[in-house]
Amino acid sequence: MKLIAAQILSVPGDYEANIAKHMEVIHQTAGHGAHVVVFPELSLTGYEPKLAEALAVYPSDSRLDVFQRLSDQYGMLIAVGAPTKGLEGTEISMISFQPGLARTCYSKQHLHTDELPYFAPGAQPLVLNHAGSILAPAICYESLQPIHAEEAAQSGAQVYLASVAKSERGVALANSHYPMIAKRHSMAVVMANCVGAADDFVAAGGSSIWNSRGEILCSAGVDQEVLIAYDMQTGEAGVFGLV
Repeated sequence: MKLIAAQILSVPGDYEANIAKHMEVIHQTAGHGAHVVVFPELSLTGYEPKLAEALAVYPSDSRLDVFQRLSDQYGMLIAVGAPTKGLEGTEISMISFQPGLARTCYSKQHLHTDELPYFAPGAQPLVLNHAGSILAPAICYESLQPIHAEEAAQSGAQVYLASVAKSERGVALANSHYPMIAKRHSMAVVMANCVGAADDFVAAGGSSIWNSRGEILCSAGVDQEVLIAYDMQTGEAGVFGLV
């Protein structure tokens, strides 16, 4: 199974522009033979907490139907980020599309203190079965909480999909934490970070993939839009610029 993390710059609040970019990226990942592509946290709107309530959608929003069509076309698991409307308020969600299946929505369960004025936590864990592997979604802050990875491992996850919006400091923390949980739980870890301005910080890229032994396989730079890929069967990994 080939895993790809898409490190992109989103346009704040612009679904139309961001959906178009996601489509271009997905076509390109298909050319690299991807089975899974994961985008950064809130990739369809940019990480903009103050705008999130107005931008929140239901996971069934028809604007997202294009991702199901692309998933069916390429046989690919596509995981995008968006603010969604939950029972208790706006949630930070990863909406996943799999060929021939109904879309699923996982919402961030562990929120950072700064997010509490704007978001409500999700209540349900989730794992995804695709191409013979079990994958566990994780969204930014919670992916640095050991309990979250432990629960993912207990659910049988072989891949930890960390969709994030991290500053330089956050990337440094991730680079020390993810190899430990990868080795401890024998899970590959895929981190998809964004680049550019996000809320009141600058996202620092550095998207990376670690294998189940905790070894880093590839890592992106801090400011360019790229794809990073890892083939779990062959062990091959690499970084590709966006066309």
